[in-house]
Amino acid sequence: MKFARKAPVFAALATTSVLLLAACGGGSSGGSSSTSSGSSGTGISGSGFGSVPAQSGEPKAGQTINIAQQPNTAPTWIFPVIPAANSSVYTAYDFINLMWRPLYWSPVGTEQKIDPTLSIGNTPVWSNGDKTVKLTLKTNYKWPNGQAVTSKDVLFFFDVLKAAVKENPSNFGNYTAGLGIPDQVTSITAPNATTVQMTLNKAVNPVWFDFNELGLINPMPAYAWSKTSANGKIVDFTKPANAKAIYDFLAAQSKKVTEYTTNPLWKVTDGPYNLTKYNNTTGEYAMTPSTNYGGPHAKIVSPFDALPFTSDDAEWNAVKAGKVDIGYMPQVDVPQKDSIASTYNTYGIPGFGFSYIVYNFADKTGDFNNIIKQLYFRQAIAHLQDEKGIINAFFHGAGTEAYGPVPSVPKSPYAPANATTAPYPFSVDAASSLLKNHGWKVNPGGTSVCQNAGSGANQCGPGIPAGTKLAFNLIYGTSPATIGQQVTDLASQAKKVGINIHLQTSNFNFMIANYLNPTPAGKKNINKWAMQDFGGFSIATYPTMNEIFNTPGSFNIGSYSDPKADQLIKNSTTGSNADAVSQESGYLTAQQPGLFQALQDNIYVWKKTMSGNPNAYASLTQFQFQIEYMYFKK
Repeated sequence: MKFARKAPVFAALATTSVLLLAACGGGSSGGSSSTSSGSSGTGISGSGFGSVPAQSGEPKAGQTINIAQQPNTAPTWIFPVIPAANSSVYTAYDFINLMWRPLYWSPVGTEQKIDPTLSIGNTPVWSNGDKTVKLTLKTNYKWPNGQAVTSKDVLFFFDVLKAAVKENPSNFGNYTAGLGIPDQVTSITAPNATTVQMTLNKAVNPVWFDFNELGLINPMPAYAWSKTSANGKIVDFTKPANAKAIYDFLAAQSKKVTEYTTNPLWKVTDGPYNLTKYNNTTGEYAMTPSTNYGGPHAKIVSPFDALPFTSDDAEWNAVKAGKVDIGYMPQVDVPQKDSIASTYNTYGIPGFGFSYIVYNFADKTGDFNNIIKQLYFRQAIAHLQDEKGIINAFFHGAGTEAYGPVPSVPKSPYAPANATTAPYPFSVDAASSLLKNHGWKVNPGGTSVCQNAGSGANQCGPGIPAGTKLAFNLIYGTSPATIGQQVTDLASQAKKVGINIHLQTSNFNFMIANYLNPTPAGKKNINKWAMQDFGGFSIATYPTMNEIFNTPGSFNIGSYSDPKADQLIKNSTTGSNADAVSQESGYLTAQQPGLFQALQDNIYVWKKTMSGNPNAYASLTQFQFQIEYMYFKK
């Protein structure tokens, strides 16, 4: 699965219009509750793997929903200002967002758009030539003291965030210097309790800012958190020195993972759940419904327990034994789908994002940094990947081809024309020819070496000495198993043209914490990896690659830098051209800043004794937990 998404997020790689890392891998409810925008209660089908049935039955009280976690994806942070090293979908979407709601929520099921029902904010209103935006807040979201979430809570988040990135840019995973929140905001005011107004330093693309920047904001309880010590008094957070001290205090508390369920700070929530169990050793956590939650939900909200598993095999065995209520179907077990058909509903579709092997353009080991800068070499690697074969052999048909950062599935209006057309089709001969034509002596089954050094069109490239060997490492996560299958196949194909890829295993949480070049830990380990495959990214509703493939991006894991890419990304965030983000994606597809991979369906299963808003179940495939909509039937 992958990084997650308010812009990007590691998914192992979410969707609140944010970016996150990942590992890969409805109907009306009556009473005081309501459904997500676009939910008709008629179920979801017609795309993906399986279908989501229509909502049915009445909720049963008191029964806990047991949810399977993927291995090594336990949440690692609780404070809503999330550092880059902790920015996974599993921390943001499946944990923090259940306790503190983002200002704007997406998707609606698998539709890449903002959900007005689940958003705290109403539709933003732009003026002043797209330099000023006014936000109004709904009044039904409450803190435990009965006070409504107000504009002051939005300003509190903003000022603390601003202090965090000033202290260290890596303190906020979705930060890009000079672009978006907070740097482009020259003033932010609260004319009244339900209104926030921002003025920016220049005109922006309103679609980008609405989807990817405003979705980054999680209002925080100023009345309870605006302090610099556990027993300290409430201080004025608008003073920069105070904001820094507040951030330092709250971040320090977030590092105390053994106190997540006892620290009174983390009990002041506006979301549908409160944390009641957190085992930092096993990764298990549990939540119970919040009595002060004022957002949409089922008539009866069920408690849940997120269960950890040491492997996909262990999780699948638990599914087959009926020991989990919501689980996932590992890709290797798709042929066994009929074995659970009498007990579980099944639905899968790729997450809105991309899977890829990351190239480290800063790794000097064996002159890899100079080798990977050569477009012909990245093209050669792309020719060695057989996506159709991978989908058939390893995904058992449950997936789709993807050759760039914006997928064609789920359907997106921003997908470029080359989204599913291989720019460099699978061909070992084509890869071999590219190497030979650029000065390499190709030794099939052995190790190819540079024999014609230099910067000419038929030479190896600048900074690559004669005798340089094509040998480097690739670190990969072992869950899901399909990551290992893909990199093993790539290494086998590469060996045919004398490229020796040394495979090393790791796990998702370790990789995103230690092999992310912009972070302090990443800088320390910058020469320890040439390539890595942790999964990929869950990308924003408006899928610009800002933060991922622009030079100063906080999620630019491998230090990719291309002036034209920077300009195209800038165009998609500052201009009004509706095609700008597609042009950006099309260029990156051709340039291959990483090895983009086929997307597997994220297949989730849930017991047929359960029901609820169909969009809530569909959104599981996008790494979202909307458990407040789900229930066991009487």
